[in-house]
Amino acid sequence: MKAVGLYRYLPVDHPESLLDLEFAAPVATGRDLLVEVKAVSVNPVDCKRRAPKDAVETAPKVLGWDAAGVVHAVGPEVTLFSPGDSVYYAGSILRPGSNGEFQLVDERVVGHKPANLSFAEAAAMPLTTLTAWELMFERMGVERSGAHAGRSILILGGAGGVGSIAIQLAAKLARLKVIASASRPESVEWVTELGAQATVDHTKPLAAQLAALGEPEVDYLLCLTSPDPLFESFAQIVKPQGKIGLIVRATRPYDLSILHDKGLAVCLESMFTRSSYQTPDMIAQHKLLEEAAGLFEAGILQGTMKQNLGAICAANLKRAHRMLEGGHVVGKLVLEGFGA
Repeated sequence: MKAVGLYRYLPVDHPESLLDLEFAAPVATGRDLLVEVKAVSVNPVDCKRRAPKDAVETAPKVLGWDAAGVVHAVGPEVTLFSPGDSVYYAGSILRPGSNGEFQLVDERVVGHKPANLSFAEAAAMPLTTLTAWELMFERMGVERSGAHAGRSILILGGAGGVGSIAIQLAAKLARLKVIASASRPESVEWVTELGAQATVDHTKPLAAQLAALGEPEVDYLLCLTSPDPLFESFAQIVKPQGKIGLIVRATRPYDLSILHDKGLAVCLESMFTRSSYQTPDMIAQHKLLEEAAGLFEAGILQGTMKQNLGAICAANLKRAHRMLEGGHVVGKLVLEGFGA
């Protein structure tokens, strides 16, 4: 099968940072599906996993943790899917990724593809939907039924992949007052289209901007970018007993005592936790993706693919990595098909 992988961890512009490869397709056993990959999306996690370090792989390392495709074969213990089913998923960080023609993935982290989305559109959605949904509705306790309607949420990194679906979940399901950060006209237009009722510029002091909006403190804060530059401001702009959600690892120690007087909670999210640790509730991701598919099909949620960069190959994946590392991508980047 065709695949894109690496042996060494190198800067994206190095000729060997990502390579076009061919090797034998794997075989489905246990609860695994063998999926014929039709389209993939590229996320910051791909760039982080490819980032330069001294390790050298003896077998090719295939990245990619967002895909849509068709079930080609199933393991003997599979009960949720059949060959021919169209699916979408993010998979596991511990297993070979989706940048190959065929991929093994545990059925418990897979959903049926939304019928109204193309394979390219569907590939943009699993990782970000799982991340935003788990963070808000499971870690932070926001009620997706609308029981907390009218409460306020500030989403930092609103125009990115996770932010693009988080805005929709917060506005359309939870019915929160959504304030999203966006620093460029195209970002402001995008987050407003998705449901943000107001915007702030994350490159400028947040407290004054929120005060000018008549919302000096918010009930919830989602920081979907590095918290390092902004963490000290969170205590000022989150209401007493509010919650802060983080998805990016800190690179320095934080003084949590500044959150103590207000009784603020910090909630951490990694959507690979369930698959990495084989948690007893691992099948929750299947159920989540199934529910999300229904919301896409009903028109409640919209896809967030902004650019289709062409075939799945080393050159196009390098381009996607460069764009993400540049830090100004709006929505999601997708690649589709492996060519002749």
